[in-house]
Amino acid sequence: MKISERFIQQLQEKVDIETVISSYVNLKRRGKTFVGLCPFHNEKTPSFTVYPETQSFYCFGCGAGGDVISFVRRTENLDYVEAVKSVAQMAGMSMPEDGFDDTLSKKRARILSANREAARFYHKCLKSEQGSRALDYFHSRMLTDKTIVKFGLGYAPDSWDSLIRHMKSLGYTELELYEANLARRSDKNGRVSYYDNFRNRAMFPIIDLRGNVIAFGGRVLDDSKPKYVNTSDTLVYKKSMGVYALNYAKNSNEGKLILVEGYMDVIALHQAGFGNAIACLGTAFTAEQANLLSRYADEIYICYDSDEAGQTATRKALSVLGTTGLKLRVIKLTGGKDPDEIIRINGPERFRDLIEGASNRIEYALLRERGKYDVSTDDGKMNFLNAASEILASCGEIERDIYAGRLSDETGVSKEAILTRVKSKGNAIRRREQEGKRIEQQKMLFSAKDKNNPEREHNIKAARAEEILIASLARNPDFYRKLEGKLTPDLFVTSFNKRLFGSLCEKIKSDSGLELSFFADEFNPQEMDSVTRIFHSGVELSNTLKECEDCIEVLKSCSGGEKPKASQLSDDEFLKLFKK
Repeated sequence: MKISERFIQQLQEKVDIETVISSYVNLKRRGKTFVGLCPFHNEKTPSFTVYPETQSFYCFGCGAGGDVISFVRRTENLDYVEAVKSVAQMAGMSMPEDGFDDTLSKKRARILSANREAARFYHKCLKSEQGSRALDYFHSRMLTDKTIVKFGLGYAPDSWDSLIRHMKSLGYTELELYEANLARRSDKNGRVSYYDNFRNRAMFPIIDLRGNVIAFGGRVLDDSKPKYVNTSDTLVYKKSMGVYALNYAKNSNEGKLILVEGYMDVIALHQAGFGNAIACLGTAFTAEQANLLSRYADEIYICYDSDEAGQTATRKALSVLGTTGLKLRVIKLTGGKDPDEIIRINGPERFRDLIEGASNRIEYALLRERGKYDVSTDDGKMNFLNAASEILASCGEIERDIYAGRLSDETGVSKEAILTRVKSKGNAIRRREQEGKRIEQQKMLFSAKDKNNPEREHNIKAARAEEILIASLARNPDFYRKLEGKLTPDLFVTSFNKRLFGSLCEKIKSDSGLELSFFADEFNPQEMDSVTRIFHSGVELSNTLKECEDCIEVLKSCSGGEKPKASQLSDDEFLKLFKK
């Protein structure tokens, strides 16, 4: 069963996609559409487009697309039913009492329940005799018992199945623990067995903004590798969206967040009175994390380790966060390699002084460039000012004026000359970005590769004909009966397009709505990217019956013979396929 189309129709009529998305993305009107920086990937110029007429969105940079339900589903990491519930709440509507399958919702609830019980188990083990080594480790890092309880720290026993045995006694199955990534699975000689994911590790539960335990990080107590084992993505956790301790930091009411690298840095800062410290999870800082932080802060202090890896991470974070409009500052660590060490050696006041002396993102970038050149020489001075002009080209007019004045005082080059160079750099950057954006948008709409339709690259001409037919029927459903008998699913070459065509035909035959919202329950958020791309490609069509008949003939001709890969075609040959 699924949520009734009548309810989805009512929901779509009451919810304005621009209003919903604008709470996540800063949108600006551009003609009949709205544009903004995509919340799903890092970009400097807007590729993310909202279409009020069709109540849809599409990003020409990463290909993300869909309706308001798809957007909320992807942004909040929800399943379909939960996303509909969330949008319904925004609209002030009650969910229908029946008529939908809540299997995934129940599974999510079960995983959250298992995580909560696992956290209790690990914490209890920490306080037992077998957890003494982990407790000694936390105490050696100067953590108090109160802090240990606050963060729910624990210990995973040095056993293959201690957690599994405990959880089974509470009624959880091995499969449920596997789906929560609390257990791993081994398939040997046709026999499936399960074992604990976390063993002999100090445990850090990860808690979301609603107070749910959604994941764990486990640290070794010796020098073995890997140093950390972390929960993989599950139904309730997506590491690219994970922020550690935001559940506490969001309540600091300072409008500021301190971004550090690891669990221990966060915990040490909170214990020292810096309750606005957080750490982003995953191997790289993401646009989703930046977008989440922008909802809870006006200013971010980046405080990564002072080594080269930490500085590389700082530059990456500045680049991603720079798209959010947040005020950014960088804390330069002196007197220790990380915040935890600085506080243990020098105390909280020393760290407070470092916060006071933090540089903004422009000062940080100029400082890094200055260190690369010997500005006492003419060549060094020119190279430095050239690099500095590139930095200032992305700044506002007031910032340019201030820093150009400072650079003039430092180098002896006139402020006017520096501003002229900055303006020239800015014009060149904008031209490059506009041209790059135009090319990327064309590539995105007419790319041969589609992650949801891997057959597309090997059947370019047929796939394009299929997509023209789908887009034409979506815009002109009366064509369906005129083409009946000529157009059948058997003509379709690629499986994904065949599936989409089948879904579209069923909706046409039942006189259902053909808006994107009516496909969101059959296609996951990633698949909706392709559905949206295909539907939006309809704006390039002539919308005639003759065009559809031509596409049917193309599909008939493609039923056999050699199918060239996109890489074997020239750019002109490739683009001609999409202009026919």
